[in-house]
Amino acid sequence: MIEVLSDSLANNLMLSRIQFAANISFHILFPTINIALCWFLLFFKVRYRQTGCETWMRVYRFWVKIFALTFALGVVSGITMSFQFGTNWPGYMETVGNIAGPLLGYEVLTAFFLEATFLSVMLFGIGRVSDRVHTLATLVVATGTTMSAFWIIALDSWMQTPVGHTMIDGVAHASDWWQIIFNPSMPYRLTHMLLASGLTSAFFIAGVSAYRLLQGDPKPAPKLALKVSSTVALLLIPLQIFVGDLHGLNTLKHQPAKVAAMEGLWHSENHVPLVLFAVIDEEEKTNHWALEIPSLASLILTHKTDGYIQGLNEFSGEHPPVAPVFYGFRVMVATGLLMLLTAALLVYYQYFRTGPRQSLQQPGPQQKNMVQGLPRWLLKLTLVMTFSGWFATLAGWYVTEIGRQPYLVTGVLKTADAVTSVPSSHIALSLALYLTVYTVLIIAYIRTLFVMAKRAISLENDQDGNPKQQDNKPHKNQVNTQEKLTGEQDYAAY
Repeated sequence: MIEVLSDSLANNLMLSRIQFAANISFHILFPTINIALCWFLLFFKVRYRQTGCETWMRVYRFWVKIFALTFALGVVSGITMSFQFGTNWPGYMETVGNIAGPLLGYEVLTAFFLEATFLSVMLFGIGRVSDRVHTLATLVVATGTTMSAFWIIALDSWMQTPVGHTMIDGVAHASDWWQIIFNPSMPYRLTHMLLASGLTSAFFIAGVSAYRLLQGDPKPAPKLALKVSSTVALLLIPLQIFVGDLHGLNTLKHQPAKVAAMEGLWHSENHVPLVLFAVIDEEEKTNHWALEIPSLASLILTHKTDGYIQGLNEFSGEHPPVAPVFYGFRVMVATGLLMLLTAALLVYYQYFRTGPRQSLQQPGPQQKNMVQGLPRWLLKLTLVMTFSGWFATLAGWYVTEIGRQPYLVTGVLKTADAVTSVPSSHIALSLALYLTVYTVLIIAYIRTLFVMAKRAISLENDQDGNPKQQDNKPHKNQVNTQEKLTGEQDYAAY
């Protein structure tokens, strides 16, 4: 009987972990885009107000629709995820609900309502409210998305490095909310996540803009969006590397077992090599066919070539699964390096091969292998990299969350102690339904995205493929801006 019960709970644990991983993997795709995309929208809107250039407004109008679509999917997937706390992980809320509940509540009160209220002004307020109010609404929504990330990362970071609480009869009670919110890993994790969102959005905008250019869109809007997004990406990647280094030092201090899994380090030692690639053998506790650089891991993690790092053998039974953490970390880093290369090439060709003025006024493809002054192969590469931010974020997220195992809340609650006892067949059925719905939704989302991109091309072109005058009715506060559009020739010059 005990053996049957044990097997059932083991199945429940694995199925519940797979289901939660699927749910959070699907959910995180959309906030990762929207957190930074709204700040891009604010930038486009502010530039429109500063310059009166209609192209900025065109870029805004296109991307605000995609923001709304992404926002809707993020909300829906977030609601289903919250259900799983009660259905699959009842022990979680029973043990740490006194801390998790308020943090999730703050997220709803300070962020979600803010976003939901002012999003309608962003979408439908153009021409109905003053331009100043519309820009303010964009700022409020951008602030709301960031606040939402703040509370969620605060909770997740507390689960990684819990402080500021007291355990009474097996239940966590808050003793210092300041310590709980600003726990030791929170500043690094939040900064790392916000920069990841910035890079995800930048490549998202760049990829779709490259698609429009490859489809023959002659207008300046996609090229302007590509230029802004690639520039932002190139600026953010070095920052992300710097913050990632600080995050690694913090993780080594508070979660050394996770770092050991990331490095595939089995024995504690000095002069730890950086393993570029290896085949992890968890049964034999060794690495096969390892490609290493001597002492580099010690240098990166301790800033000393002879730095000492604890190995996995010192955390017997208390370290995470090694293979997914090890490979996930390398996927994240490799994707980030490819993003850096792509952004650098885009900036080089846009600023140094064609020049800023020429890049905005190029009338169309002049050479077989060039599209508006950019190599066709580079635009194709950028299109392939459209969702590279998703890959890097998911890989990093797996490193973070799997790296915390076997604990759900480090040192406080083990994952196995929080899982539900409902029949595993119920979890398997709901998992199958979740996976089916998520597959349909992600395909529909990506297809809708590129349908909207194609529609943006045809909407603003006449039958000869030339841009035609927009039907944007000027708001009374935008008279000076609209007066700058003096005719078809001026419009085409943007």
